[in-house]
Amino acid sequence: MNIEYKRLTEKELDTIIKMRIDQLTEEYTSAGKTVPEDVDLEQALMDFYKKNMAAGTYVSWLAFDGDRIVGTSGMSFAEKPPYFTCPSGKLGILSSMYTDPEYRRMGIATALLDKVVKEAKDYGCGTIYITASDMGVKLYESYGFQHNGNFLQYYF
Repeated sequence: MNIEYKRLTEKELDTIIKMRIDQLTEEYTSAGKTVPEDVDLEQALMDFYKKNMAAGTYVSWLAFDGDRIVGTSGMSFAEKPPYFTCPSGKLGILSSMYTDPEYRRMGIATALLDKVVKEAKDYGCGTIYITASDMGVKLYESYGFQHNGNFLQYYF
């Protein structure tokens, strides 16, 4: 096995969208939730990726075994008013971390995380946020991510 890492381009978008939906479905069902049948993510994901890749506010690195994508990562960039622990006000929002079950526990997720964390640092981010699945928490903790007990969400 020879894993190669490449940045996401538009030619991989159809595959990445399918993988993203599979990832979200796996996370929902493993948490005992029912996947909403009335939500069609395909076009929304395509629009998101194209718009944000073109604007430079989203990057993704992929792991390939030959022609097969076996791991994904993503980093969105945002800004908010600067604060003491993030004087640049630039934030990275980590998402889409996924490794094919056949390729887990081989260091692929860590290698992908290295690449998108470097992208965030190069962009000038002072902080990276993630909402982690139960499966991913150990990876992020071992990488140095820390829990923020004040993080809350509001849904519409």
